[in-house]
Amino acid sequence: MPDIPKKVPQVERAMERLGDAAYRQMKERIIRGVYRPGHKLTVRAVAQDLDVSTTPARDAINRLTSEGALVYTGPKTVVVPVLDSTALREITLTRLALEGLASEQAAQHGTPVDVEELKSLQRLINSALDEKRYAEALWHNKEFHFAIYRLSGLPHLVSIIESLWLRIGPSLHNLYPEFAEEKYGVRNHEIAMEALEERDAASLRAAMENDIRDGYRRLKRANQEKEGDCSA
Repeated sequence: MPDIPKKVPQVERAMERLGDAAYRQMKERIIRGVYRPGHKLTVRAVAQDLDVSTTPARDAINRLTSEGALVYTGPKTVVVPVLDSTALREITLTRLALEGLASEQAAQHGTPVDVEELKSLQRLINSALDEKRYAEALWHNKEFHFAIYRLSGLPHLVSIIESLWLRIGPSLHNLYPEFAEEKYGVRNHEIAMEALEERDAASLRAAMENDIRDGYRRLKRANQEKEGDCSA
């Protein structure tokens, strides 16, 4: 007869739930650019940051390292990886294909309520940019993009896009201050909202793709500047 699985003790179930919650919180922080590339994290620091014990913090870190969002540099220390030019290009090409598709599919499902939600998020982004609160701008920027992508009605596609943001999120710090001063993202977002309001799939896709391309050009220059500093 097959072995009958024993019941998982209540304490273990509670720890699993804490580990899942810690993972989700850390994942969101990385996606939204809370941590910059090269930022070092210890299990203890993560535990304190999330107000959990070291066990769920370690579980969260292990899951994120398996997904490539963090890299171990020691037995208890991880670092947010720095994307090189090759990785940045590959992620960008994949984002263009998938986020463009999600935006195109979203166009037919947007409602006036959805448009108003985006306008509200954009006001928060604009305010943060004007006051040079770039970390806050990044936080709301992620919500703006995914509010559109979720309208596609393709949850698996959205999940794949999220995994790409897990890789690119920290690098988005390098958009500023140029992106704030030139208002690249603001213009793209305004066109996207107008396209969604008009249910114009081609324009919505183009606006979101342009947002990614504009960002890529800035991130590519930032990489070249850093590589130049290292070779000097």
